[in-house]
Amino acid sequence: MTLKIGIARETAPGERRVAVTPETCKKLVAAGAQVCIERGSGAGAHFPDRTYEEVGATLVDAAGSAIADADAVLCVQPPPATAIAAMKAGAALVGILQPQADAARGEAIVQRGVTAFPLERLPRTTRAQAMDVLSSQAGMAGYKAVLIAASLAPRFFPMLTTAAGTIRPSKVLVIGAGVAGLQAIATARRLGAQVEGFDVRPETREQIQSLGGRFLDLGVSAAGEGGYARQLTDEERAEQQRRLGEHLKNVDVIVCTAAVPGRPAPKIVSAAMVGGMRPGSVIVDLAAETGGNCELTRPGETDDHDGVVVAGPLNLASQGAQHASEMYARNVFNFMQLLLKDGAIGFDWEDELLSKTVWPERG
Repeated sequence: MTLKIGIARETAPGERRVAVTPETCKKLVAAGAQVCIERGSGAGAHFPDRTYEEVGATLVDAAGSAIADADAVLCVQPPPATAIAAMKAGAALVGILQPQADAARGEAIVQRGVTAFPLERLPRTTRAQAMDVLSSQAGMAGYKAVLIAASLAPRFFPMLTTAAGTIRPSKVLVIGAGVAGLQAIATARRLGAQVEGFDVRPETREQIQSLGGRFLDLGVSAAGEGGYARQLTDEERAEQQRRLGEHLKNVDVIVCTAAVPGRPAPKIVSAAMVGGMRPGSVIVDLAAETGGNCELTRPGETDDHDGVVVAGPLNLASQGAQHASEMYARNVFNFMQLLLKDGAIGFDWEDELLSKTVWPERG
């Protein structure tokens, strides 16, 4: 029997990305798979249906037709619990699934016997880099966050010499130097701003400086495991807050990107700090989806607080849907190569990339 891979249209509000592009569809077909995709799945990322047909995909009119008898279902965000319940027992489900964030979704995966691979659980190893969807999508999010900040700011980012005098460059502070933060630093520098990067992990100093940014040292270190920051103690947080509050009085734009896996985003910028910033300042909180790094952030909203604009945009990667989809689809294809065994789906549980990603955990 031919291996069938199914892709349904994304149903999350505002989601424009797609898990399979014509490029990766062609590779899956070449590997012997039948790729069945719901019509319009790639439209939001500007991949028309005909581009899938040209590389050998089978297009269907309904999501159920795409996934009901598929051996593997690929997605960006998780399908509804009802769609998971309609999948074939034992089928593989690959995407950013967050099964523990929704009880009905997790129960549907378990009850149906679906082998779920939430790619956000992928180990952060050198071998896994080509499959790291969080990193690839964070890059787009960091880029878009700076463009939003530049649009909201009532100032130029670069220094300009004009007949009306010299315009000083904007001072931009990027909080968090993960993939999103580093991309934000690089983008703000390309726009000509004077850029600083802040992270509680001291090893990020060289990365920030390599992009032309200045490392903001507040005297607090919180290096953790796996390249992430650990939680700060109460004393460390108080000292960080005091020093940061003083510094923000002279900052024009803040881009917040700090996150701790599996936990709400750390509150770094307090309401009092916002109150001390100059009118016309802008905060773009990329961490809004997990509560925000700024105390005043409202997810999905842009608010004015006495002249300081605080924006909490959601799903920024989807705003760059075409390139975000291309990167995501390549990540997914690289992961799928671990599952494709002689024209069928196979699970090598000795491979840590599978055993540590699968949910529920085995054994």
